[in-house]
Amino acid sequence: DFPTVDENAIDKKLETDMEEVLDIVVMGRAARNSSALKNRQPLATMYVNAKDDLSDYYVEIIEDELNIKNVKFVSDMSEFSSYSFKPQLKTVGPKYGKFLGKIRTILTELDGNKAKAELDSTGALRFDIDGNEIVLTEADLLIEIKQKENYCSVSDRNTTVALDTNLTTELIEEGYVNEIISKLQTMRKDSGFNVTDHIKVCVSNNEKIISYVMANESKIAKVVLGDKFEYGTDAKHSKSWDINGETVTLSVEVI
Repeated sequence: DFPTVDENAIDKKLETDMEEVLDIVVMGRAARNSSALKNRQPLATMYVNAKDDLSDYYVEIIEDELNIKNVKFVSDMSEFSSYSFKPQLKTVGPKYGKFLGKIRTILTELDGNKAKAELDSTGALRFDIDGNEIVLTEADLLIEIKQKENYCSVSDRNTTVALDTNLTTELIEEGYVNEIISKLQTMRKDSGFNVTDHIKVCVSNNEKIISYVMANESKIAKVVLGDKFEYGTDAKHSKSWDINGETVTLSVEVI
């Protein structure tokens, strides 16, 4: 018989924390897409402002999912982005039509980060025009995030993430290596190799890619089971690839 549910076994905090993890990962992927940075390209830091901070256990999950070296929870996101506001005409027009011009002017002069904080905490922006109280909820506003240089921010409800999109030479190299591994794994599969087969890897026709492979042979070998590496030659199964704008010939062969 199906067992009786043990309500005491339900971990509500675990459920809540994992919901927050999911929200942050979804927004992190959206930020990556906006900045055209593939998930195989590692990034140094992502800053998060959320309702609750998470323990290291959950932070490591986020870092792994998004290929980010360091996820930091911060209380102030003003360093990474700001907000601009415009009236939503279809809702503000019927309510405050004669004040529309002044509302538009006031919104453009707001401190974007302070206004967003007020909106999140109270549910509305309030100000006075000619003795009339104006109350604008989120439904009355068109809100845009204004990105600051080298950061890409995404916000939803009470959570905001900001990716540091600056790429060091070390991060760029690691991104290339991840792409090379991905291409070699694809070639193993397409060539019909068994998952346990050890292979020879050949790289040719691109000195830049050759230098990256030579510097990272042990890392690549561990993943693709590469026991031997040769440069400037081809092996049995060969293919030309475009890796981050660099054309290179990769070859694989079972040893």
